[in-house]
This record gives sequence, C-alpha cells and structure tokens, in this order.
Amino acid sequence: MTTTAAPPQAPAPADPPVHKPSARKRLVPYWLLLPGILWLLVFFVLPMVYQASTSVQTGSLEEGFEVTWHFQTYWDALTEYMPQFLRSLLYAGTATALCLLLGYPLAYLIAFKAGRWRNLLLVLVIAPFFTSFLIRTLAWKTILADGGPVVAVLNDIGFLDVTSWLGMTQGDRVLATPLAVVCGLTYNFLPFMILPLYSSLERIDTRLHEAAGDLYATPATVFRKVTFPLSMPGVVSGTLLTFIPASGDYVNAELLGSTDTRMIGNVIQSQYLRILDYPTAAALSFILMAIVLIMVTIYIRRAGTEDLV
Repeated sequence: MTTTAAPPQAPAPADPPVHKPSARKRLVPYWLLLPGILWLLVFFVLPMVYQASTSVQTGSLEEGFEVTWHFQTYWDALTEYMPQFLRSLLYAGTATALCLLLGYPLAYLIAFKAGRWRNLLLVLVIAPFFTSFLIRTLAWKTILADGGPVVAVLNDIGFLDVTSWLGMTQGDRVLATPLAVVCGLTYNFLPFMILPLYSSLERIDTRLHEAAGDLYATPATVFRKVTFPLSMPGVVSGTLLTFIPASGDYVNAELLGSTDTRMIGNVIQSQYLRILDYPTAAALSFILMAIVLIMVTIYIRRAGTEDLV
C-alpha cells in the first residue's frame, strides 16, 4: 500500500515592511503647536508672572517699586474691598441666571422650531457683536433714562415698587442703580449664553423626543428627562462664559451705575490708572481669579459634566 506525499505548502506571505516616520515628520505636530505655545507664553504666562511679582512689591511710582515679598497686600486688599467682591459676584450671578432664563427658550426655538429661519435668528443673536461693547452699553443709558418710556411703563405696572423694595432701584429712577448694571451685564453677555446652548441642543437627536412621546411622556417630562440633561454641556459652558467675564467687568458699572454699585473691576481699574497703586491692583486681580477659579471648579463638579461645548 503506497501513500502519496502531501503537496508542499506555499510559504506564508511576509509582513509588509513597517515604514517608520522620519524624525522630521514626527516633529511636524510640535512645529504646528509652536505658534500657539509661544502666543500663550508671551501674552498669558509672562504677564501673569509679571503681575505676580508686582503684587508682592512695595514702594510708589515716584520712588519705584521693589519686590519685598509683601504678602500682606493680599489680606489688606481682600478685607478692604470685600463689599466690592461680594457685589461683583452677586451682579454676575444675577446676570448669569437671567441670561439662562432668557437664552434657553431662544436657543431651544432656534434649534428645534426655527426651520428655514434658523440662520437669520443666529445672525440676530450675534448682531450686537457688530458694534462696540462701549456703544452697546451707552445705548442703555438712553433706554433707561429718567422719564423715558421704558421707565414709565415699569413704573405704571408697579415693577419699580418691587425692585425698590428689594434695593435694586431708587424710587422711579433706574439709572445709577443695581438694576441698571444687571440689565447691562445681561444684555452684553446674553449671546455668550445662547450660542453654547444652541450648539448643545442642536446635537440632540430628535428621535429621542419621538421615542419618549411613544412612551406616553408629556412634553414637560420629555424636557425634564431628555432635553435638559442632554443640554447640560451647553448650560455649563454658557454659564461659565457669562459669569467669568461678568464678574470682572467694569464698563457696565462705570457707565450705568454709581459709586454705590462699583464692582471689583472698577476698583482694579482705579488702582491702576488713578491711584497708581500697582501692587494692590495686581493683588486684587489674583484674588478675583482665585475666587472665580474655585467657584468654577466646584460648579463643574456639581454639574456632573465635563463635556463642555
């Protein structure tokens, strides 16, 4: 009995050679990042280091300033200007809450109901950016002028009686009151709330709404269980983009407020340009930055999302 030999098997194909990128190609991403890194170093890191050294200096503009590691400046600045810090956080928080209440329905309308008018509404949202921040703020002096139609209507409906009881206005006067400052902050920073909200809402798959409706969920339940949780990245982003610049703003308080509505930004501006106390101004800036950073960190953790738009 004879046996046949198995046919020879073809050799396994060799693996294709792996071409390692050259050293020059590996450095391409770093070269592309270099301009941005240099920009941050020159216009962010270096000024921060300079301001940090200024905050621990002593002296005067005539005699010159010298680094003496005088950290007492921080404590003195915090205790002396605590009312302005609290006022700034209160005004910024109020304006942020108003921007959220006003901006969320508008962002929802643009994302789900606008249809062919969506682009037009988005242009109208960013239209204020076509003019100067200063001009937009000065316009509110005309809108809220004493004896003007807006103030007259607010007075007729009893709104000013309520705000006067809350300490936001003084009688039938709105200008030079906390209400005027909050109105200016709300108007100027409202687009920073609407755009992140719209971006977050626009990503939501509408089939989720349909599925919730098929499960007999009411519109209120759909919003509470589906829409709002999925839009939380936009809510977090919008509130941060509104609160952070509003807390350090000084233009609205300068033009629409009075000495009783001065925010910490007004104090810093005065220390730099009028009193010429550079160490105190730098210390105030770092204290404000630290307070805002702590509040933002706590807020992001409590919000339960770090997926910012």
